[in-house]
Amino acid sequence: QVQLAESGGGLVQPGGSLRLSCAVSGSIFSLNAMGWYRQAPGNKLDLVALIINGGNPNYAESVQGRFTITRGNAKNTVYLQMNSLKPGDTGVYYCYARQLLDGLKSTWGQGTRVTVSS
Repeated sequence: QVQLAESGGGLVQPGGSLRLSCAVSGSIFSLNAMGWYRQAPGNKLDLVALIINGGNPNYAESVQGRFTITRGNAKNTVYLQMNSLKPGDTGVYYCYARQLLDGLKSTWGQGTRVTVSS
Protein backbone atom coordinates (compact mmCIF):
# COMPACT_ATOMS: atom_id res chain seq x y z
CA GLN A 1 0.00 0.00 0.00
CA VAL A 2 1.25 3.49 -0.87
CA GLN A 3 -0.14 6.94 -0.19
CA LEU A 4 0.35 9.86 -2.56
CA ALA A 5 0.26 13.57 -1.75
CA GLU A 6 0.34 16.11 -4.59
CA SER A 7 1.15 19.79 -4.39
CA GLY A 8 1.98 22.67 -6.70
CA GLY A 9 -1.21 23.32 -8.64
CA GLY A 10 -2.71 26.75 -9.12
CA LEU A 11 -3.67 29.47 -11.57
CA VAL A 12 -1.16 30.48 -14.23
CA GLN A 13 -1.32 32.58 -17.37
CA PRO A 14 -0.81 31.03 -20.81
CA GLY A 15 2.89 30.63 -21.49
CA GLY A 16 3.69 30.32 -17.81
CA SER A 17 5.17 27.45 -15.81
CA LEU A 18 4.23 25.33 -12.84
CA ARG A 19 5.95 22.49 -11.03
CA LEU A 20 3.89 19.71 -9.50
CA SER A 21 5.27 17.51 -6.75
CA CYS A 22 4.13 14.17 -5.40
CA ALA A 23 5.41 12.57 -2.23
CA VAL A 24 4.96 8.84 -1.80
CA SER A 25 4.79 7.06 1.54
CA GLY A 26 4.28 3.43 2.41
CA SER A 27 5.68 0.46 0.54
CA ILE A 28 7.95 2.40 -1.81
CA PHE A 29 10.22 -0.63 -2.30
CA SER A 30 7.54 -2.17 -4.51
CA LEU A 31 7.18 0.84 -6.83
CA ASN A 32 7.48 -0.12 -10.48
CA ALA A 33 6.41 3.14 -12.13
CA MET A 34 5.28 6.66 -11.28
CA GLY A 35 3.61 9.31 -13.31
CA TRP A 36 0.92 11.92 -13.78
CA TYR A 37 -2.58 11.77 -15.21
CA ARG A 38 -4.97 14.65 -15.78
CA GLN A 39 -8.69 15.10 -16.21
CA ALA A 40 -9.83 18.13 -18.13
CA PRO A 41 -13.37 19.41 -17.51
CA GLY A 42 -15.84 17.04 -19.14
CA ASN A 43 -13.12 14.64 -20.26
CA LYS A 44 -11.83 11.28 -19.16
CA LEU A 45 -8.65 10.68 -17.21
CA ASP A 46 -5.65 10.79 -19.56
CA LEU A 47 -2.01 9.87 -19.08
CA VAL A 48 0.31 12.89 -19.14
CA ALA A 49 3.71 11.39 -18.30
CA LEU A 50 5.08 8.15 -16.94
CA ILE A 51 8.44 6.84 -15.73
CA ILE A 52 8.89 3.08 -15.47
CA ASN A 53 11.84 1.83 -13.41
CA GLY A 54 14.89 1.58 -15.63
CA GLY A 55 13.13 3.12 -18.61
CA ASN A 56 12.87 6.47 -20.34
CA PRO A 57 9.99 8.81 -19.61
CA ASN A 58 6.90 8.60 -21.79
CA TYR A 59 4.77 11.64 -22.56
CA ALA A 60 1.40 12.34 -24.08
CA GLU A 61 1.86 13.84 -27.53
CA SER A 62 0.11 17.03 -26.43
CA VAL A 63 2.76 17.80 -23.77
CA GLN A 64 5.88 16.48 -25.51
CA GLY A 65 8.63 19.09 -25.39
CA ARG A 66 6.85 21.22 -22.79
CA PHE A 67 6.54 18.95 -19.75
CA THR A 68 9.31 17.05 -17.96
CA ILE A 69 8.82 14.28 -15.44
CA THR A 70 11.56 13.45 -12.95
CA ARG A 71 11.95 11.39 -9.80
CA GLY A 72 13.75 12.42 -6.67
CA ASN A 73 16.98 10.75 -5.63
CA ALA A 74 15.21 8.77 -2.93
CA LYS A 75 12.70 7.54 -5.55
CA ASN A 76 9.81 8.43 -3.27
CA THR A 77 8.98 11.67 -5.02
CA VAL A 78 7.98 12.52 -8.57
CA TYR A 79 7.83 15.93 -10.17
CA LEU A 80 6.19 17.35 -13.26
CA GLN A 81 7.74 20.53 -14.62
CA MET A 82 5.22 22.18 -16.90
CA ASN A 83 6.39 24.95 -19.23
CA SER A 84 4.70 26.93 -21.98
CA LEU A 85 1.34 26.13 -20.46
CA LYS A 86 -1.77 26.39 -22.62
CA PRO A 87 -5.45 26.73 -21.70
CA GLY A 88 -5.86 23.14 -22.91
CA ASP A 89 -3.61 22.00 -20.06
CA THR A 90 -6.27 23.03 -17.56
CA GLY A 91 -7.52 20.19 -15.41
CA VAL A 92 -7.01 18.20 -12.26
CA TYR A 93 -3.64 16.47 -12.20
CA TYR A 94 -3.33 13.17 -10.37
CA CYS A 95 -0.13 11.56 -9.21
CA TYR A 96 0.07 7.89 -10.13
CA ALA A 97 2.07 5.04 -8.63
CA ARG A 98 2.25 1.45 -9.77
CA GLN A 99 3.47 -1.33 -7.54
CA LEU A 100 4.77 -4.71 -8.59
CA LEU A 101 3.35 -7.13 -6.03
CA ASP A 102 1.67 -10.42 -6.95
CA GLY A 103 0.48 -8.42 -9.93
CA LEU A 104 0.41 -4.76 -10.81
CA LYS A 105 -1.42 -2.43 -8.41
CA SER A 106 -2.23 1.17 -9.35
CA THR A 107 -2.82 4.03 -6.94
CA TRP A 108 -3.81 7.64 -7.67
CA GLY A 109 -3.53 10.68 -5.43
CA GLN A 110 -6.32 13.10 -4.57
CA GLY A 111 -5.40 15.48 -7.38
CA THR A 112 -4.26 19.07 -7.67
CA ARG A 113 -6.01 21.59 -9.88
CA VAL A 114 -4.17 23.48 -12.60
CA THR A 115 -5.91 26.37 -14.33
CA VAL A 116 -4.30 28.08 -17.31
CA SER A 117 -6.11 31.29 -18.04
CA SER A 118 -5.48 34.96 -18.68
